[in-house]
Amino acid sequence: MAEIIGVIEQLWRYPVKSTGGERLDSVEVDDRGLAGDRLYAVRDGNGRLGSGKNTRRFRRMDGLLRLSARLGHRLDGPELFDPLGRPVIDPTAFLRAYLQRDDVELAREDAVSHFDQLPVSVLTTATLDWVADAAPSAVVDVRRFRPNILLRTPPGTPPFTEDAWFGHQAHGSARSGARLAFVRSSERCVMTTAAQPGLPHAPEILKALVQFHDGRLDALAEVATPGRLAVGDTLTLT
Repeated sequence: MAEIIGVIEQLWRYPVKSTGGERLDSVEVDDRGLAGDRLYAVRDGNGRLGSGKNTRRFRRMDGLLRLSARLGHRLDGPELFDPLGRPVIDPTAFLRAYLQRDDVELAREDAVSHFDQLPVSVLTTATLDWVADAAPSAVVDVRRFRPNILLRTPPGTPPFTEDAWFGHQAHGSARSGARLAFVRSSERCVMTTAAQPGLPHAPEILKALVQFHDGRLDALAEVATPGRLAVGDTLTLT
């Protein structure tokens, strides 16, 4: 039986991986995810991507979250903004000076995906409210968790309701056409605790997630059917 699981309250795109994103009113969704999401990244001379952690694919680069990026209606390259919100004229030159690394550049995705896991992250207001209650001393904000979709859930919806979606699909309104296939949740790291403009360092958030929900939060999805999503659209689970 179909079930309306919520209404899209916010849409977020992150044109440059690991930097602040931009809020959208609507966006096209294709097989890769939201159009332009994580399409660019800060890449070092070994091909590793700037992130909040070190892995085989990623290189920790502290300070990226203090920057932000905007794509707008352009897919030919993002606007990058410094920690004070001022536009950067030469992104690669700025990044080399800002990060004090002479081997980094702003690069478009090629053969190596910029996504950590799956392309679309959905977070509910019920779960976000739980985080605020579980870490009362922290400044809790949706920006810490970097979802693509913040879904306003009905009153009384339990936290982590996203867990019940795995293995199911959800579609937008009739005009949308988009369909998401939910797979699993994100394994959260120190990025959720890191300082960014307007948000101080908050280690208690990750501590609460690890203690009460195995460090996991949101629902990750693949795009089953391309389409368009907009603020105000309902998502219906099938």
